[in-house]
Amino acid sequence: MGIYVITGASSGIGAKTAEILRERGHEVVNIDLKDGDIEANLATKEGRAGAIAELHERYPEGIDAMICNAGVSGGRVPISLIISLNYFGATEMARGVFDLLEKRGGSCTVTSSNSIAQGAARMDVAGMLNNQADEDRILELVKDVDPAIGHVYYASTKYALARWVRRMSPEWGSRGVRLNAVAPGNVRTAMTANMLPEQRAAMEAIPVPTHFGEEPLMDPIEIANAMAFIASPEASGVNGVVLFVDGGTDALLNSEKVY
Repeated sequence: MGIYVITGASSGIGAKTAEILRERGHEVVNIDLKDGDIEANLATKEGRAGAIAELHERYPEGIDAMICNAGVSGGRVPISLIISLNYFGATEMARGVFDLLEKRGGSCTVTSSNSIAQGAARMDVAGMLNNQADEDRILELVKDVDPAIGHVYYASTKYALARWVRRMSPEWGSRGVRLNAVAPGNVRTAMTANMLPEQRAAMEAIPVPTHFGEEPLMDPIEIANAMAFIASPEASGVNGVVLFVDGGTDALLNSEKVY
């Protein structure tokens, strides 16, 4: 059985993923702000460093998978939090445990979003994150941005995450560590419950083909099943993939795009 580390597993997709993995007999470590096996604020450098240090202390022989799932939506939160948690909270945690993953030939999975294919992301913001990843400098630049446009920055961080996976996966794969992203559709979680009314209305207006005529939001377990698979040894040939798990929404909106 394996050792799986998940960030943001106290609720939503992360909690369901942890449940599935525990049912399969794996050891699961939840890193979260509250109710975690390791409690840490992954929106801060200090929180990440502490969590990474504790993982090295607990598992000096390595871990089998890192699932970077912690994040916030673009509703009612500061732009700085969206950037620090969604992007740096994932990439820095992944980098920080790479040596532990390499020891056991493990995998890393990050949670992106199907919003990356819907035109909401700002390429200048995503480019800044990918190419000029100075967290302090970026936070200074966005400190006065109105949280009302948080959905744009949410999509931008998730786009940057997906691109980071594509860029890093060949090198990581050559060293025995698979790196992938899961891009969920609209899911019924505490995160979506926190959205502004106009953002929720826009979200629910986007069809989910597999839920046609039903509840427009997917159940977290639909995403968790895919996440548990892509992180597992059964997906050994999957590397550098951005897996859309959205009930066919991306295919509906981008039906002519095959790559």
